[in-house]
Amino acid sequence: MFERLEAIKKRNDIITEELTKPEVISDVSKTTKLSKEQADLSEIIECYNEYLKAKKEYEDAKELVNDPELGSFAKEEEENQEKRLKELEKKLEILLLPKDPNDDKNIIVEIRGAAGGDEANIFAGDLYDMYVKYAEQQGFKVEEIDSTPGASGGFAEISFMVKGKGAYSKLKYESGAHRVQRVPATESQGRVHTSTATVLVMPEVDDVDFKLDMNDVRIDITRSSGCGGQGVNTTDSAVRLTHIPTGIMVYSQTERSQIKNKEKGMKILQARVYDLKMKEQEKELGEERRSKIGTGDRSEKIRTYNYPQNRVTDHRIGFTTNSLDRVMNGKLDEIIEALITEDQKRKLAGE
Repeated sequence: MFERLEAIKKRNDIITEELTKPEVISDVSKTTKLSKEQADLSEIIECYNEYLKAKKEYEDAKELVNDPELGSFAKEEEENQEKRLKELEKKLEILLLPKDPNDDKNIIVEIRGAAGGDEANIFAGDLYDMYVKYAEQQGFKVEEIDSTPGASGGFAEISFMVKGKGAYSKLKYESGAHRVQRVPATESQGRVHTSTATVLVMPEVDDVDFKLDMNDVRIDITRSSGCGGQGVNTTDSAVRLTHIPTGIMVYSQTERSQIKNKEKGMKILQARVYDLKMKEQEKELGEERRSKIGTGDRSEKIRTYNYPQNRVTDHRIGFTTNSLDRVMNGKLDEIIEALITEDQKRKLAGE
């Protein structure tokens, strides 16, 4: 581990030197990549420097343990620094785990009402509200991209962006089928129904990671449909984008400006094509680790929200909390931290 840490420290020094060279400064793409790599290493280096400092203080205290005047103080300091070293070693082990390159990115989320008709759409709306509240508590910004309202409330489908450093690292485990058990507002007999809504979380993709070939994209301009304020239905501002090789289609109409709708639509299309390519690559190369928390597919049942018992259960890790009311109010930290901890545990075990 310490050989790796020394190598990382050396690599950081090389990057610092590279970033001062005129030929690198003039190359925006190279500067961006090097700066990102250095930013990714910064937390490890900071922790390693803390470790080296604690190690020096531990060794200094150890030398003074038998000193007649400073012995008792040195012994206490030795024990404190030994404990600190163990804590820092554990932290370094976690920091050295392979980092998801998408962790710091903004995300694009798609929620759809699935099995359960109107109640599924209402639940899709509840999930959207839950994520908006969570994002606000984390200091993230939410920007709606497109939506299709449900006939009785909620959404048949809604897509939105969550902007903020670390958004993907927090919400990447949310992809899958979310199941709700409750008495729907439309149920006259008071019977508990089960409905589902699906969630897909994708990292925002920039051109450095993946660039769409615009020759593969068909752009159709149409008139916006549905309610959306004065003038929304009187201009040809809606944009439908189709990625011809994969058949992926994106419709964007929330803005009155055709240009803005196209920009928003392109972000979703780029993210969806990238997501598909990454999943295909994982499958071909056999890189789908057993340690991965879930497959990330819409079809995988990941969580149940039981209203009568005020209970939420995440089936992937067997985690249950009896605070559904808090969860639906955006208090997702307990579940998300449990998922992150389990993910780290599996990786450390070499699964």
